[in-house]
Amino acid sequence: MAAKGYWIFQMDVHDMEGWKAYSAAAAPVLMDYGGRFLVRGGRADHVEGAAPARSVVVEFPDYEAAVACWNSPGYTAAKAVRLPCGSGHVTLVEGIDADGH
Repeated sequence: MAAKGYWIFQMDVHDMEGWKAYSAAAAPVLMDYGGRFLVRGGRADHVEGAAPARSVVVEFPDYEAAVACWNSPGYTAAKAVRLPCGSGHVTLVEGIDADGH
């Protein structure tokens, strides 16, 4: 079984209304690539180091789907809505496969 792919966002949101518009635009694109939210804001305790206020983790069926979604025209349009609303870091990462590799 292939390893899953993930998007990890750590963001400070400056414009919550704009972020809501981004979320509405991005969610259908993510779903088209098999993405599903594992973490979407919510309560968090930052126990080490500095971290932005909001964390989001999106899981994809595999790393290739995560990359394809990120580079898709649909997500590119949604990202244009997000960029003025906040700042932070986004990482695309490959998970471990069923054998732990």
